[in-house]
Amino acid sequence: MNRGLKWDLRILWAFVLAIAVAGSLCAQDITGSWQGTITTPQGRPGRMVLRVIHGDSGAFKARIYSIDQDFTGDWVDSMTVHDSTVQFAVGMLQLSYDGRLSADGKTITGTWTQGGSTPFTFQKTTPAAAWPLPPDPSPHTVKLVTVEPGVQLEVLDWGGTGRPLIFLGALGDTAHEFDQFAPKFTGKYHAYGITRRGFGESSDPTPNDDNYSSDRLGDDVLAVIAALHLDKPGLPKPVLVGHSIAGEELSSIGSRHPDKVSGLIYLECSGTHSFYDRAQGDLHLDMIDVRNKIEQLLPDGGDPSGPIQPTEALLAALPQLEKELQDQVKLQQAVAPPTPDPSLPPDPHPTTASAFAAIVSGEHKYTEIKVPSLAFFAVPHDLSRVFPGDPARHAAVAAADLERQTRLANAFEAGVPSAKVIRLPNADHYIFRSNEAEVLRAMNDFLGKLPQQ
Repeated sequence: MNRGLKWDLRILWAFVLAIAVAGSLCAQDITGSWQGTITTPQGRPGRMVLRVIHGDSGAFKARIYSIDQDFTGDWVDSMTVHDSTVQFAVGMLQLSYDGRLSADGKTITGTWTQGGSTPFTFQKTTPAAAWPLPPDPSPHTVKLVTVEPGVQLEVLDWGGTGRPLIFLGALGDTAHEFDQFAPKFTGKYHAYGITRRGFGESSDPTPNDDNYSSDRLGDDVLAVIAALHLDKPGLPKPVLVGHSIAGEELSSIGSRHPDKVSGLIYLECSGTHSFYDRAQGDLHLDMIDVRNKIEQLLPDGGDPSGPIQPTEALLAALPQLEKELQDQVKLQQAVAPPTPDPSLPPDPHPTTASAFAAIVSGEHKYTEIKVPSLAFFAVPHDLSRVFPGDPARHAAVAAADLERQTRLANAFEAGVPSAKVIRLPNADHYIFRSNEAEVLRAMNDFLGKLPQQ
C-alpha cells in the first residue's frame, strides 16, 4: 500500500493506542542489542539487528536494521512489552513481530510477519559480540542541538557551501529520509536535515499540544537555525524543504516569521495542514478550531459577566463545522466500513503514537504564506498497488484521490498566488524518489532565482 495513503488509518491508531503508554512502562527492561538471522522470501539468509533504548518518557524506542541490505535502519512505529510479551511494528515495511521473552532474558522467540509469517528468534548480545553495522554511505555528520531546556533535536549536516537548505521529513520519519537526496545539492548549497521532536534520536517530551503544536515545531526549526548561526546578517537566508506533514512547519514559519527564510519548498505536503482553504473548509482543522474556542470559554464556566468575544467567535465557527459534519455523515452512510487487512501490522508505537496524536491535534490553520514558495503535488498518486485484484474499488479510490489532489493543488495555487505549483501525475507520496529528476530540476531552477539575501 502507498505509505501516504495510510494517513487516516495512522491517525485513528494514534489516538486509540496513545492510552497504552502506561502499560508499556511496567514492562521488563529489554534495552540493548538483539540480533538473529532470518530467511528472506527469496530464500536468502538475512541478518537482523534490533537496538532498544528508553525514550525520554521511559517507554521503549527501537530501531531495526537489515544489515545485509542497508545502514540507516527503520525506527519502529509500535513497540509494547508486557510481562514476557514483546511486540513491535514498522508500518513503512508492513512488518510486525510478536514474541515472548525467555525467563533468563536472553532470547525473544516469536513470529516475524512481513508478506507472510516466519518463526524468528532474537538473541541478546554484548557489544563485543554484536554484528557491526555497515559504514554509513551518506556523507553527513550528526549532532544534537538544544532547542529548549531538556529538548534536543538530531541535526544532520551533509556539507556543501552557499545558501543553507534545511530538509524536514514526513511524520514518523527522521532526517535520514533524505540521506540519498540531500547530498545532490551540496555542489551549490549547504544541506542540513532536522529530525523533529518525538522521533528518532531527537528528544520525545510529554505529548501535548504545547509541546507538539505546529507553531512549536516551527519554532524548533528556527531554534536550530539560530544555534547553527545560519541567521547571521549578510548571509543568504535558509530555504526550508519539507515533505508531507513538514508542510505545517514550513507554513508556520512562512506566515509568522517570513523574514527568517528566503524560500519554502513543499514536497507532496498535500493536506490542509499546509494551507487552509477558507472556501472548502476542513473537518479536522475546524474541529480543532472549535475545540480551542470551547476551551477558552471553559475557565469562566459561561459567566455572563465575562468577555463576549470568545462566545461570538464560537458561534461564528459552528455553522461551518455543522455543514462539514453533515457531509461526513452522508459519506459514512454511503461508504461501507473498511475490512481490516490482516496483513498490515498494528500501527503505531505508544510513545510514537502519542507524539503522532499530539502533532495531529496541534495543527493550525495557515491561510497566508509570505515567502517565495515551490509546491509539488502528486496529481494523482501512483495507486498501482492499491486493490489490484478489485478493479471497482481501485477505480473508486483512484477517482477520489484525483479529486482530492486536484482540489488541494488548486487551493494552494489560488491562495498563494506567488507560489509555483507543479503537478506530477502518478507520482509516489515520496515524490522526490519516484520523480527525482523532475523534482531536482524544478528545485534548482527555483533556488537559482532567489535573491542572494
